[in-house]
Amino acid sequence: MNRKNLRIMFMALTVFMMSTTLGFAEEVDLATINAGKFGILTLIPPLVAIVLAFITKNVVVSLFIGILSGSFIINISGSNPFAALINAFLDVVDRAVGSLADPWNAGIILQVLAIGGVINLVAKMGGAKAIAEALARKAKTAKSTQLITWFAGLLVFFDDYANALIIGPMMRPVADKMKISRERLAFIIDATAAPIAGLAIVSTWIGLEVGLIGDAFNGIGVEADAFGVFLNTIPYRFYNILILVFIVITSLLLKDFGPMRKAEIRARQGRSLDSEIAMDSSEHSDLEPKEGVRLSIWNAIVPIGTLIIAALVAFYYSGYSAIMGGDDATLIQLFTDSPFTFTAIREAFSASDASVALFQSALLAGIVAMVMAVVQKIFTVSEAIDAWVDGMKTLVITGVILILAWSLSSVIKELGTAKYLIKLLSGSFPAFLLPSLIFVLGAIISFSTGTAYGTMGILMPLAVPLAHSINPEMSFIVVNTSAVLTGAIFGDHCSPISDTTILSSMGAGCNHIDHVRTQMPYALFTGAITILFGYIPAGLGMPIYIVLPLAILAVFVGVQIFGKKVDGVEAKVL
Repeated sequence: MNRKNLRIMFMALTVFMMSTTLGFAEEVDLATINAGKFGILTLIPPLVAIVLAFITKNVVVSLFIGILSGSFIINISGSNPFAALINAFLDVVDRAVGSLADPWNAGIILQVLAIGGVINLVAKMGGAKAIAEALARKAKTAKSTQLITWFAGLLVFFDDYANALIIGPMMRPVADKMKISRERLAFIIDATAAPIAGLAIVSTWIGLEVGLIGDAFNGIGVEADAFGVFLNTIPYRFYNILILVFIVITSLLLKDFGPMRKAEIRARQGRSLDSEIAMDSSEHSDLEPKEGVRLSIWNAIVPIGTLIIAALVAFYYSGYSAIMGGDDATLIQLFTDSPFTFTAIREAFSASDASVALFQSALLAGIVAMVMAVVQKIFTVSEAIDAWVDGMKTLVITGVILILAWSLSSVIKELGTAKYLIKLLSGSFPAFLLPSLIFVLGAIISFSTGTAYGTMGILMPLAVPLAHSINPEMSFIVVNTSAVLTGAIFGDHCSPISDTTILSSMGAGCNHIDHVRTQMPYALFTGAITILFGYIPAGLGMPIYIVLPLAILAVFVGVQIFGKKVDGVEAKVL
């Protein structure tokens, strides 16, 4: 009997070990197994998220139901639908908690919130308004007014909302005096909002972009510094760059086309539309300085300067610590012999933990801003902390979208969506067209939903694996990564339901539909050049130092061909 029991125990142990081994094997290649098991059903989560985003215009609801649908598919095997739905809901919660528990993700969330606090403090202290007013005093002609508005937009790089609501009200009286249409002003504000914030290495966007990039590269098993990849995408962010160039060219040449030209002619002739509305101060009170505050540009320069300088120092120190604590003898020797050479600084930035470094710098900038506010008696200590926390509240939705995007990415990864797409699409179209297709898809989703954030969250975990499967060279993946980020911003810039589009109309005191109607041809013109002279040549492997100048030249030639002077009225202004 004892021997029999011993044999039974041995067999049970053997079966358990075999099942455990199989379990580990399944875990190791679970995505491939699920891709073969579920097939076309693996496309349901991203499709549900995209379709619902079209219908509801609510990216939070769309992402949540997309995650739920993926979890339901995973749990439906061997269960009744009701039990699978309950398990799917619990799985969504687990994924959200797991996403937030990751140190990298937590750092991203914290730095986004902390930067929001700094922005609110700078606004309430009157620093941002002081800079805008100082620039406004330099505007003497229609040309200089437009260029100064553009330059002011570059300075408010840290947040697209702050850009729209600070620059618009400050430059509107000057633009009216110089007979520049409200539509043109709204366009310049809008085109220097999201395009600038999306490019800036210190902004409320950086956390989202770096976080999604890092998650997507982890999904394909490629070790890459997410912040380094983000930096590499900047030259390939063609729409962001070209729309900024377009503003400068049209402002210098004083040429316009389409509905914008009609609006400019009307403004030069001193005629206004009944639909032009003056924005009530209550509509942008969130970013207005505290009543009675003496405006000073130093209340913006010092906190924002602290944020930027501290971020650079934190990036270097984080990377330096990681390298010196590692086992790469060559890099250790480099930092021992010449720690401040360009090569050493580049390696330090590449090895840095961007989420922690940005949180550290944003926290320090917030403390500096609070101390300045208390010393100047703008706020008490309690009021300064409250203002900092209020700024964080405005970016809570960004954190929610990030958590949901990370959770959707984990579901897509487990289901094997990317692997199924790779099998389905590999070889079905020329590789050089992939960046353009991603750009167009991102634009369609973003235009329909009015949000660049949600579009990035939906597309990034699909685009990076697909690009990697078609061409594993990092340069090709970087181009496609930039297409996700840029396409989302292009669609958001065109969309009439985009927050920044609406806020730009408000800031300029322009009728919203007039703003959308006059801006659309300019955005589509720049978007077409982005594809034809940007992503197609880049997809073919042309070096960026050739592609980007050609694209800029195409913008100039296009403006010369399609643009016309506001006939016979510029001389009255200049």
